[in-house]
Amino acid sequence: MSDGKPPGQSWESFADRRIREAEADGQFDNLPGFGQPIPGIDQPLDKNWCVKRKLRDEGLSVVPPVLEARREIERTRQEIRQITNEADVRRRLEVLNELTHKAIHSPVADPTNGAMPIDIESELQSWRTAHDELQSHVK
Repeated sequence: MSDGKPPGQSWESFADRRIREAEADGQFDNLPGFGQPIPGIDQPLDKNWCVKRKLRDEGLSVVPPVLEARREIERTRQEIRQITNEADVRRRLEVLNELTHKAIHSPVADPTNGAMPIDIESELQSWRTAHDELQSHVK
């Protein structure tokens, strides 16, 4: 079988011939999904379906940096509850603020209600209060 279309032959007849030859060679036998409905066939047409499917199949997500920073702020606030050393909490909050600053200054378009750097001293005071209450219940 030749790789290119011969001169003088229409593209349609060339494609039909290649398909016929592939069928005869059994190249379409036992394809994945054979006999099954096409996934998403009943859903409305989405012009970005191919990109979304690729992201889903690869386990990737595309989240604007500011939204990722907002998620990380909430995650960090939950995580620092478990930390018992104030210096470790401070370092974690400083890293969080670096991430937030990078997100704010990212060239990627973001939502208008983005993330703001946190007030480390205020967060530390909240952590101290919660930590002290926890310690008093343990004793």
